[in-house]
Amino acid sequence: MTRPARGGAAARVGVCTVVWLALVWAPPAADAHKPSDSYLSITQADNGALTGRWDIALRDLDFAIGLDADGDGAITWREVRAKHADIAAYALARLALRGDDQPCSVQAGAQMLDDHTDGTYTVLPLAITCASAPARLAIGYTLFADLDPQHRGLLNLRARGLARSAVLDPQAPPQSLELGEANRWAQFVDYLREGVWHIWVGFDHILFLLSLLLPAVMTWRASRWQPVQGFRPAFWDVLRIVTSFTVAHSITLSLAALGIVALPSRLVESAIAASVVVAALNNLKPVVEGRRWLVAFGFGLIHGFGFASVLTELGLPRGALVLALVGFNLGVECGQLAIVALFLPLAYSLRGSAFYRRTVMLGGSLAIAGIAGIWLAERLFGFKLLPV
Repeated sequence: MTRPARGGAAARVGVCTVVWLALVWAPPAADAHKPSDSYLSITQADNGALTGRWDIALRDLDFAIGLDADGDGAITWREVRAKHADIAAYALARLALRGDDQPCSVQAGAQMLDDHTDGTYTVLPLAITCASAPARLAIGYTLFADLDPQHRGLLNLRARGLARSAVLDPQAPPQSLELGEANRWAQFVDYLREGVWHIWVGFDHILFLLSLLLPAVMTWRASRWQPVQGFRPAFWDVLRIVTSFTVAHSITLSLAALGIVALPSRLVESAIAASVVVAALNNLKPVVEGRRWLVAFGFGLIHGFGFASVLTELGLPRGALVLALVGFNLGVECGQLAIVALFLPLAYSLRGSAFYRRTVMLGGSLAIAGIAGIWLAERLFGFKLLPV
């Protein structure tokens, strides 16, 4: 008699953990789709010389070294210009390059500003001097390592007419990259890894997916949620939802990343937040119950444009467009399946309990709708309620 009780308690803890992680980690990311990133581009010319460009968000630099001199909440060009030396010193102290195991010197040129989908960035042109034209480049990246454990640097490396990408983790050891012939498999793995990482830190995507998954182990009968009778219906419902979402976002991701269709970032991000609100509120009194896969497909088209923003910022290699898109899409799918694999068995084991119906599904849906509602207001009207 004690074993089922322990199993039920473990399952309750597991489901609570999944939903709790999604809800607790979501509020700190007011721009939930775009976590803290910087964009580092390094190009090797035909003669072996290296140049670079480093885009760093002003909001992150303001938190690190203070850019808003008058404290009015708005960072002006004059305030940024007054801090150019401090910005360069702070950034370059956290970037170490080695060519063929020999240290390279890095100097920053005159800074500019550029607008990204999630705000204004300072742009540091980089002059990179190595002892000789390197065949291998090691990159030590520790920007904001002591301030934001979720920060990542997105590297776009171009050499000999080929391009590859990498995600630079401030907490990880230096990465070593070949500057010779790019390995297609390595490019594929780079974009696959970025897809997995992006879905795991794309809190609005996770909450949208959770909103659709929460009722997958329930059915709406007699004006109330009741548990499904077997695992198979829940499994096929989840499969249809995830597949529809994947197909939809793959379509618009490809169209946007290839430059065929472009939508304003503010419209896309607002629509993504609205999709989370709608999906969560539908769990309280369902308007769409049996065909949630249609909701997943319809809103998945919008989420695809959101995925495209990071892929566009990361840079698509001209010689491997299809490979990059397939790798990124597959990475997103793998990230989604990991979430499903963790959530579904636990949710199924608890489907008959009042705890799941009231606390996890209804309470969780209300919390998700509230968080997404704040995101929607922020994105529509341009103010901040949640901390960044």
